[in-house]
Amino acid sequence: MKQQAHIVDDDEAIRDSLSWLLQSRGVANLTYPSAEDFLEAWTPALSGCLLLDIRMQGMSGTELFEQLLERGNRMPVIFLTGHGDVPMAVSTLKRGAFDFVEKPCNDNDLVDRVLEALKLDKARCAAAATSDSVNAQISQLTARERQVMALVLAGKLNKVIADELQISMRTVEVHRASLLEKMEVRTAVELAQKLAASSGKPAV
Repeated sequence: MKQQAHIVDDDEAIRDSLSWLLQSRGVANLTYPSAEDFLEAWTPALSGCLLLDIRMQGMSGTELFEQLLERGNRMPVIFLTGHGDVPMAVSTLKRGAFDFVEKPCNDNDLVDRVLEALKLDKARCAAAATSDSVNAQISQLTARERQVMALVLAGKLNKVIADELQISMRTVEVHRASLLEKMEVRTAVELAQKLAASSGKPAV
């Protein structure tokens, strides 16, 4: 899905102004007149960043933020407010908000933060895709191959693995070759690097 900024504000003039500002810096964006409208459009696959007004009619920005946390939202959230609510700012940042910006703000500074948020989201999406790919490969392993993989990653030699699993060394070699092929790596070192890069952990 296309990466873009999502602007949620119940003030049409502010929505239009923010949309124009982002477009002037080459940032694609969509606007929503309420938190409810954005929540209806939200899916786990949505990518980019969220520019979210704190105080709106109906569901507030903080209430939307809580809903998104419960749904596993990964997009960075930048809160916008004209009320300078410092305790609220501290609370949202502690709960994972990307930033908290008081209106009116410096246009260039705001767009710079949006670009940083988009960069973070792109990196997260790439990491998630890698992790999903590795997990899919792990799911193709047999129970025995997972056992062998865990012992290979522990640095144990084929002979030791054979003794621990009470199978022949030839059988270990077959399982080892098979799991490396399924994981699309050539060596135990590459396997360890691949799992570490994706934060994947083999189920054993």
